Amino acid sequence: MKAFSNLLTNLILTSSRNRKISLLVEYFSSTPDPDRGYALAALTGSLKVKNIKAAFFKELVREKQDEYLFALSYDYVGDLAETVSLLWDKKNDGDIPSLSILLDSLAKVKGEDLKRNIIDILDSSDADQRWAFIKLFTGGLRIGVSSRLVKKALSIYGNVDLNEIEKIWHGLALPYINLFAWLEKRDQKPKISFYDIFHPMMLAHPLVLEKDLTTANPKDFIAEYKWDGIRIQIVSYSEGCRLYSRTGDDVTNSFPEISKAIKGNFVLDGELLAGIDNEPKTFNDLQQRLNKKSPTEKFIKTNPSFVKVYDVLFFNGLDLRDNPLNERKKILNSYFNKNRSPLFLSETIKFRNWEELNEIRDISDNQIHEGVMIKLTSSPYISGRPRGKWFKWKRNPKLVDAIIMYAQRGHGKRSSFYSDYTFGVFNKDEELVPIGKAYSGFTDEELNRLDKFVRTKTIKRFGPVREVEKTLVVEIAFDAISLSKRHKSGVALRFPRFKRIRWDKPICEVETLEQIRESFLE
Repeated sequence: MKAFSNLLTNLILTSSRNRKISLLVEYFSSTPDPDRGYALAALTGSLKVKNIKAAFFKELVREKQDEYLFALSYDYVGDLAETVSLLWDKKNDGDIPSLSILLDSLAKVKGEDLKRNIIDILDSSDADQRWAFIKLFTGGLRIGVSSRLVKKALSIYGNVDLNEIEKIWHGLALPYINLFAWLEKRDQKPKISFYDIFHPMMLAHPLVLEKDLTTANPKDFIAEYKWDGIRIQIVSYSEGCRLYSRTGDDVTNSFPEISKAIKGNFVLDGELLAGIDNEPKTFNDLQQRLNKKSPTEKFIKTNPSFVKVYDVLFFNGLDLRDNPLNERKKILNSYFNKNRSPLFLSETIKFRNWEELNEIRDISDNQIHEGVMIKLTSSPYISGRPRGKWFKWKRNPKLVDAIIMYAQRGHGKRSSFYSDYTFGVFNKDEELVPIGKAYSGFTDEELNRLDKFVRTKTIKRFGPVREVEKTLVVEIAFDAISLSKRHKSGVALRFPRFKRIRWDKPICEVETLEQIRESFLE
């Protein structure tokens, strides 16, 4: 446990990517099994400890410290693990078990025995060790290390290609004994059936027009619409079909009418959309389905969905990921030469030059898409976000002025700042109603000023939420607006973010809700 705690502390204290990788490689090489496997799971977010929750530590510290002091400290620090680790006094210098022994032993005890064991560990730990220990159960390390970076360190440690690790990652399990045996050349690469796992998806970079297309030849790329749904992976074989979200979550039970209708031997990549017979509806319509883990037949009938397919990873037992995109598209075109409902091929867009594609990208709002995707025809299917292969070129955002109403603290590096803002506009009754929430689009300097505004202009508190004076106008960028029964204003913004902070603009100049609805909905 001490070695793991030291690793986290060192990772936090360096901003250098190469230094972080070196620290990880050093840890993996010096730490025995199964401890390094448990650490790997914690670092990549795959460690699941179910018998202890955040509320457990809150109650524990309230027994040891003044409740009012804890509340003030928690409000100021903004992170439970950090608050408890700083408030708790070290009582002795007892030995802390190794990471694997620690977690295994805690999994076997309950009730008062569990409580006593946790207290003994906290009493024997310093602040950094307590923080690391609590984070194992509450999650959210936020140490500047992504799952991808950890895998990169593994690839360097084992001198193997990162993509080879990605290909088998979702078929590996704690404590990763077979993975480390392969990386250390003590055994062969773990054999994973590609029909048993989710395969990490290939992602696109936001297009930087003046950089990415300056010298690019349009003939080397294809374009297709960026559909306004959720990314989905379809794994189909003789024993059935499973559907995965872009993060690898199994969503098969949420869309039984799709999984039961699909037959074949393949792994497809596409976009799940609301609608029927290849006629997409809005993302707001799809959200009705996303909230249902086991929908009824009646609900499915009134809220149908289908999939736009735009890539194939495996087909009839063949791994096509190393094949160029144009070859994979040929296989898709051949497969979809007849109707495959609820699967439909995502059509490519014909264009002669970038100027023509730009006009298509920003086509009228009645088209259910967010812009276009631009893909290099020679690109293999590589997990992650490889440079120069795929680009997303979204429509120009819509803009609206709104008034800051409420604020909440952020997370991680922003846990000490009020960085999550609810904003609204006046309705016809001159009542200020919220139309969205944003937490991005501003600089660190602007965040400091916004945080000061919240602290000095607070008029009410509702737990972690502060209501502020209604005096600050912000210009909000968003992708789309739709009607919503869940919001008091009756509308919902898609991907709202700050465009500008209008310190100079009076609230009387902000458009009303009715004007916004007329501009963007009618």
